Amino acid sequence: MYEVIFLWVLAFVYIIFAVMQDLKTKEIANWISFSLIVLALGFRFFYSLFNGTDFSFLYNGIMGLGIFFIIGNLLYYGKVFAGGDAKLMIALGTILPLNPQLFSNFRIFFDFMFIFLFTGFFYVLFSSALLCVRHFKAFKKEFLKQLKKNKILTLILIVLSIIFLCFGFLEKLFFILGILIFFSSYLYLYSKAVDEACMTKIIKSKDLKEGDWLYFDLKLGNKKLKAKWEGVSKKDLKQIMKRYKEVKIRRGIAFSPVFLISFIIFVIFKLLNVKLWNPFW
Repeated sequence: MYEVIFLWVLAFVYIIFAVMQDLKTKEIANWISFSLIVLALGFRFFYSLFNGTDFSFLYNGIMGLGIFFIIGNLLYYGKVFAGGDAKLMIALGTILPLNPQLFSNFRIFFDFMFIFLFTGFFYVLFSSALLCVRHFKAFKKEFLKQLKKNKILTLILIVLSIIFLCFGFLEKLFFILGILIFFSSYLYLYSKAVDEACMTKIIKSKDLKEGDWLYFDLKLGNKKLKAKWEGVSKKDLKQIMKRYKEVKIRRGIAFSPVFLISFIIFVIFKLLNVKLWNPFW
């Protein structure tokens, strides 16, 4: 049990550092995630070596690293995570395998990801709502603009939701689907309005940092710098500062607090032996 507590404390300390840096600089440094991986796997190695048991404690950590490497990259290339968030998720893969039995760890992975996604959904919803309050006039204007721009799609989804609601008198599943389709149409408009009205900012080019997301493509001589998900590179920064005094960028919501909240809930559930999933094995 002591080895588990050590890994929990190690992860908690590192996540705190990540949150503090993310809230201050809008990024998570690579050294935080990479050093967490090294320390966690190093601890697993020496614990297995001196405890006189097999090396399953180490192998499970390596397995967790591999699985969360896939998850982190899927979320990154799916444009859900920024690079720092993806690397922190990968690093947590070395922490989460707590059971010596291989397949029992899959339940742990499922529990954490379920808590993480559930927490992330409400965190983004709450954070975006605060942004709407702060930029209410701009949000209202943009929401009406998106409603007008997507009126055909919205109308189709509303008609479809009404059809499903009518079938709901025959089968409850259709009623649920109808409600989901109805709210999803307005949730899409809401998210687009928040993105355009509340999460863009014009800054001086000298304040632009590596990884910042451009709003527009920029012309740099004969080439065009595209506004891509990966953000601007160090190589592009000097050229942008030479040619532009100001640039418009997109600002994402700092997502690192979700890691902290989710990890705390996960540890509490484990201490209380709360099971979110009953596997077949």
